[in-house]
Amino acid sequence: MSTYLLVHGAWHSGRAWERVVPLLTSAGHRVLAPSLTGYGDRAHLLGPEVGLDTHVDDIVRLITEEDLTEVVLVGHSYAGLVISAAANRVPDRIARLVYLDAMVPEDGETAADVMPGTKILIDAAVRSESGWRVPPLPELPSGLFGVTDPADVAWLRAMLSDQPVRCLQQPVRLDNPAVRAIPRAHIHCTVGKPEGITRRPVPAVQPNGTPSEVRELATGHDCMITMPAELTELLLGLG
Repeated sequence: MSTYLLVHGAWHSGRAWERVVPLLTSAGHRVLAPSLTGYGDRAHLLGPEVGLDTHVDDIVRLITEEDLTEVVLVGHSYAGLVISAAANRVPDRIARLVYLDAMVPEDGETAADVMPGTKILIDAAVRSESGWRVPPLPELPSGLFGVTDPADVAWLRAMLSDQPVRCLQQPVRLDNPAVRAIPRAHIHCTVGKPEGITRRPVPAVQPNGTPSEVRELATGHDCMITMPAELTELLLGLG
Protein backbone atom coordinates (compact mmCIF):
# COMPACT_ATOMS: atom_id res chain seq x y z
CA MET A 1 0.00 0.00 0.00
CA SER A 2 1.20 3.49 -0.88
CA THR A 3 0.03 6.82 0.48
CA TYR A 4 -0.99 9.29 -2.22
CA LEU A 5 -1.21 12.93 -1.19
CA LEU A 6 -2.93 14.88 -3.96
CA VAL A 7 -2.45 18.66 -3.93
CA HIS A 8 -4.74 20.82 -6.05
CA GLY A 9 -3.64 23.82 -8.04
CA ALA A 10 -4.52 27.51 -7.95
CA TRP A 11 -8.19 28.47 -7.58
CA HIS A 12 -9.30 24.83 -7.10
CA SER A 13 -9.98 22.76 -3.98
CA GLY A 14 -9.51 19.20 -2.81
CA ARG A 15 -12.83 18.35 -4.46
CA ALA A 16 -11.07 18.45 -7.82
CA TRP A 17 -9.74 14.96 -7.05
CA GLU A 18 -13.15 13.39 -6.28
CA ARG A 19 -13.01 11.12 -9.33
CA VAL A 20 -9.45 9.95 -8.70
CA VAL A 21 -9.57 9.27 -4.95
CA PRO A 22 -11.95 6.27 -5.11
CA LEU A 23 -9.97 4.73 -7.96
CA LEU A 24 -6.69 4.87 -6.04
CA THR A 25 -8.45 3.71 -2.89
CA SER A 26 -10.01 0.72 -4.65
CA ALA A 27 -6.51 -0.24 -5.79
CA GLY A 28 -5.59 -0.62 -2.12
CA HIS A 29 -3.89 2.68 -1.37
CA ARG A 30 -4.37 5.39 1.21
CA VAL A 31 -5.34 8.70 -0.40
CA LEU A 32 -5.54 12.23 0.99
CA ALA A 33 -6.76 15.21 -1.03
CA PRO A 34 -6.90 18.24 1.27
CA SER A 35 -8.02 21.74 0.40
CA LEU A 36 -5.27 24.30 0.89
CA THR A 37 -5.86 27.39 3.02
CA GLY A 38 -8.31 29.70 1.24
CA TYR A 39 -10.07 27.02 -0.83
CA GLY A 40 -12.97 24.62 -0.51
CA ASP A 41 -13.92 24.02 3.10
CA ARG A 42 -11.16 26.45 4.06
CA ALA A 43 -12.30 29.28 1.77
CA HIS A 44 -13.22 31.40 4.80
CA LEU A 45 -9.47 31.66 5.55
CA LEU A 46 -8.73 33.40 2.26
CA GLY A 47 -6.86 36.67 2.81
CA PRO A 48 -3.91 38.75 1.61
CA GLU A 49 -1.58 37.10 4.12
CA VAL A 50 -2.06 33.66 2.54
CA GLY A 51 0.85 32.71 0.31
CA LEU A 52 2.95 29.87 -0.99
CA ASP A 53 4.52 29.43 2.44
CA THR A 54 1.05 29.00 3.94
CA HIS A 55 0.27 26.18 1.54
CA VAL A 56 3.61 24.50 2.12
CA ASP A 57 2.87 24.63 5.86
CA ASP A 58 -0.52 23.02 5.16
CA ILE A 59 1.07 20.03 3.46
CA VAL A 60 4.00 19.61 5.85
CA ARG A 61 1.62 19.82 8.82
CA LEU A 62 -0.64 17.15 7.35
CA ILE A 63 2.29 14.84 6.64
CA THR A 64 3.74 15.19 10.13
CA GLU A 65 0.47 15.15 12.09
CA GLU A 66 -0.72 12.04 10.23
CA ASP A 67 2.80 10.57 10.49
CA LEU A 68 2.80 9.84 6.78
CA THR A 69 5.79 8.07 5.24
CA GLU A 70 6.61 6.80 1.75
CA VAL A 71 4.31 9.48 0.37
CA VAL A 72 3.65 9.82 -3.35
CA LEU A 73 3.24 13.59 -3.41
CA VAL A 74 1.27 14.77 -6.44
CA GLY A 75 1.06 18.47 -7.29
CA HIS A 76 -1.19 19.87 -10.00
CA SER A 77 -0.29 23.12 -11.76
CA TYR A 78 0.66 25.77 -9.15
CA ALA A 79 1.02 22.98 -6.59
CA GLY A 80 4.24 21.94 -8.27
CA LEU A 81 5.73 24.77 -6.23
CA VAL A 82 3.98 23.53 -3.08
CA ILE A 83 5.12 19.92 -3.30
CA SER A 84 8.70 20.94 -4.13
CA ALA A 85 9.00 23.16 -1.06
CA ALA A 86 7.21 20.64 1.17
CA ALA A 87 9.56 17.87 0.09
CA ASN A 88 12.48 20.17 0.89
CA ARG A 89 11.30 20.25 4.50
CA VAL A 90 10.45 16.55 4.99
CA PRO A 91 12.41 14.67 2.29
CA ASP A 92 12.66 11.50 4.38
CA ARG A 93 8.87 11.10 4.23
CA ILE A 94 8.52 11.43 0.44
CA ALA A 95 8.83 8.41 -1.87
CA ARG A 96 8.13 10.23 -5.13
CA LEU A 97 7.23 13.66 -6.48
CA VAL A 98 4.72 13.77 -9.32
CA TYR A 99 4.39 17.02 -11.26
CA LEU A 100 0.96 16.91 -12.87
CA ASP A 101 0.93 19.51 -15.64
CA ALA A 102 2.74 21.51 -13.00
CA MET A 103 5.27 24.25 -12.40
CA VAL A 104 8.69 22.76 -11.64
CA PRO A 105 10.85 25.30 -9.79
CA GLU A 106 14.50 25.66 -8.98
CA ASP A 107 15.69 26.99 -5.61
CA GLY A 108 14.68 30.61 -5.03
CA GLU A 109 12.22 30.81 -7.93
CA THR A 110 8.69 32.19 -7.80
CA ALA A 111 5.74 31.27 -9.98
CA ALA A 112 6.61 34.19 -12.25
CA ASP A 113 10.13 32.83 -12.71
CA VAL A 114 8.85 29.39 -13.67
CA MET A 115 6.04 30.70 -15.88
CA PRO A 116 6.69 34.33 -16.89
CA GLY A 117 3.12 34.81 -18.07
CA THR A 118 2.08 34.70 -14.42
CA LYS A 119 3.46 38.23 -14.01
CA ILE A 120 0.40 39.55 -15.86
CA LEU A 121 -1.81 38.07 -13.13
CA ILE A 122 0.40 39.49 -10.39
CA ASP A 123 0.41 42.99 -11.86
CA ALA A 124 -3.36 42.95 -12.35
CA ALA A 125 -3.93 41.84 -8.75
CA VAL A 126 -1.66 44.53 -7.34
CA ARG A 127 -3.47 47.20 -9.37
CA SER A 128 -6.94 45.90 -8.48
CA GLU A 129 -9.24 47.32 -5.84
CA SER A 130 -8.30 44.58 -3.38
CA GLY A 131 -4.58 44.74 -4.13
CA TRP A 132 -4.18 40.99 -3.71
CA ARG A 133 -6.94 38.92 -5.32
CA VAL A 134 -6.19 36.92 -8.48
CA PRO A 135 -9.51 35.76 -9.94
CA PRO A 136 -9.78 32.39 -11.74
CA LEU A 137 -8.88 32.32 -15.40
CA PRO A 138 -11.89 32.73 -17.72
CA GLU A 139 -13.40 29.96 -19.77
CA LEU A 140 -11.66 29.71 -23.15
CA PRO A 141 -12.57 27.98 -26.42
CA SER A 142 -10.56 25.04 -25.04
CA GLY A 143 -12.76 25.01 -21.93
CA LEU A 144 -12.50 26.03 -18.28
CA PHE A 145 -9.03 24.76 -17.35
CA GLY A 146 -9.49 22.35 -20.24
CA VAL A 147 -12.87 21.08 -19.02
CA THR A 148 -15.51 21.27 -21.76
CA ASP A 149 -18.47 19.15 -20.65
CA PRO A 150 -21.18 21.66 -19.58
CA ALA A 151 -22.08 19.80 -16.39
CA ASP A 152 -18.42 19.46 -15.42
CA VAL A 153 -17.79 23.13 -16.20
CA ALA A 154 -20.66 24.17 -13.90
CA TRP A 155 -19.37 21.88 -11.14
CA LEU A 156 -15.83 23.19 -11.51
CA ARG A 157 -16.87 26.83 -11.62
CA ALA A 158 -18.74 26.43 -8.32
CA MET A 159 -15.53 25.13 -6.75
CA LEU A 160 -13.20 27.96 -7.71
CA SER A 161 -11.92 30.67 -5.36
CA ASP A 162 -9.67 33.68 -5.88
CA GLN A 163 -5.92 33.12 -5.51
CA PRO A 164 -3.94 35.36 -3.12
CA VAL A 165 -1.18 37.09 -5.03
CA ARG A 166 1.44 36.10 -2.41
CA CYS A 167 1.17 32.54 -3.71
CA LEU A 168 2.71 33.75 -6.94
CA GLN A 169 5.27 36.08 -5.33
CA GLN A 170 6.93 33.96 -2.66
CA PRO A 171 10.01 31.93 -3.66
CA VAL A 172 10.44 28.20 -3.32
CA ARG A 173 13.20 26.99 -1.04
CA LEU A 174 15.07 23.91 -2.27
CA ASP A 175 18.18 24.13 -0.12
CA ASN A 176 18.08 20.64 1.39
CA PRO A 177 20.42 18.33 -0.56
CA ALA A 178 18.26 15.33 0.40
CA VAL A 179 15.40 16.58 -1.77
CA ARG A 180 17.46 15.93 -4.90
CA ALA A 181 17.48 12.19 -4.20
CA ILE A 182 13.68 11.91 -4.37
CA PRO A 183 12.50 10.29 -7.63
CA ARG A 184 10.37 12.53 -9.85
CA ALA A 185 7.81 11.94 -12.54
CA HIS A 186 6.08 14.38 -14.86
CA ILE A 187 2.62 14.01 -16.39
CA HIS A 188 1.82 16.50 -19.15
CA CYS A 189 -1.62 17.32 -20.49
CA THR A 190 -1.29 17.95 -24.20
CA VAL A 191 -4.63 19.40 -25.34
CA GLY A 192 -5.83 23.00 -25.36
CA LYS A 193 -2.88 24.93 -23.95
CA PRO A 194 -3.80 28.64 -23.74
CA GLU A 195 -1.74 30.96 -25.91
CA GLY A 196 1.29 32.31 -24.07
CA ILE A 197 1.47 29.41 -21.61
CA THR A 198 4.72 27.56 -22.10
CA ARG A 199 6.13 24.59 -20.26
CA ARG A 200 9.78 24.24 -19.39
CA PRO A 201 11.39 21.26 -21.07
CA VAL A 202 12.05 18.41 -18.67
CA PRO A 203 15.80 17.66 -18.47
CA ALA A 204 16.81 14.22 -19.72
CA VAL A 205 18.22 13.40 -16.29
CA GLN A 206 16.41 14.14 -13.04
CA PRO A 207 18.20 15.55 -9.98
CA ASN A 208 18.89 12.10 -8.53
CA GLY A 209 20.84 11.13 -11.65
CA THR A 210 18.30 8.73 -13.16
CA PRO A 211 16.54 9.22 -16.51
CA SER A 212 13.55 11.52 -16.34
CA GLU A 213 10.11 9.94 -16.43
CA VAL A 214 7.58 11.85 -18.53
CA ARG A 215 4.08 10.66 -19.40
CA GLU A 216 1.35 12.38 -21.41
CA LEU A 217 -2.43 12.56 -21.33
CA ALA A 218 -4.31 13.74 -24.41
CA THR A 219 -6.67 16.01 -22.52
CA GLY A 220 -6.92 19.48 -21.01
CA HIS A 221 -5.25 20.86 -17.91
CA ASP A 222 -7.73 19.51 -15.33
CA CYS A 223 -7.13 15.88 -16.25
CA MET A 224 -8.32 14.65 -12.85
CA ILE A 225 -11.79 15.76 -13.98
CA THR A 226 -11.65 14.85 -17.66
CA MET A 227 -9.60 11.62 -17.54
CA PRO A 228 -9.62 10.30 -13.96
CA ALA A 229 -9.26 6.63 -14.92
CA GLU A 230 -6.37 7.28 -17.30
CA LEU A 231 -4.66 9.53 -14.76
CA THR A 232 -5.05 6.90 -12.05
CA GLU A 233 -3.54 4.28 -14.33
CA LEU A 234 -0.51 6.51 -14.91
CA LEU A 235 -0.09 7.20 -11.20
CA LEU A 236 -0.26 3.50 -10.36
CA GLY A 237 2.25 2.69 -13.10
CA LEU A 238 4.95 5.15 -12.10
CA GLY A 239 8.25 3.67 -11.05
